[in-house]
Amino acid sequence: MDQHSNIKRILITGPESTGKTSLAKALAHAANEPWVPEYAVEYLQKHGPNYQLDDLLHIAKGQFALEDQLAGMARKQLFCDTGPLVLKIWAEYKFGQCPPFIQKAWEERVYDQIILLPPNIPWQDGPFRENPADRDVLFELYQQALLDSGKTFEIYSHD
Repeated sequence: MDQHSNIKRILITGPESTGKTSLAKALAHAANEPWVPEYAVEYLQKHGPNYQLDDLLHIAKGQFALEDQLAGMARKQLFCDTGPLVLKIWAEYKFGQCPPFIQKAWEERVYDQIILLPPNIPWQDGPFRENPADRDVLFELYQQALLDSGKTFEIYSHD
């Protein structure tokens, strides 16, 4: 990540179906900068919707590699549609544990701005979405993880 340290990385995070992709695309388009899509979608399209904890490690490695690759295309900003916090919460919520690789990435990867999206827009179903009834609980987990980390973040309002 050091090779592109002059690039401002903006992490957009939060539960499923809260508008992360739409916001990342819109901000990137407005700034004429790249955005990093959620690698999990590509991975699950290729490998199917049945996954295990080990698959999250492959997804994490793919996500971070894609982020670092696209940072090389950015001029000033890179908009990240998901990141290590999504993988941390996903692993803990689904499997009751977070692999050390993902935990370390959450602790060490640097984002200049973190935007947390609340579940205040209607759920949109998707082929790999799993938690339509748990978004409020998941949002609280995201917010608590951010508070516990001491990282500065803002909660985005869709209004």
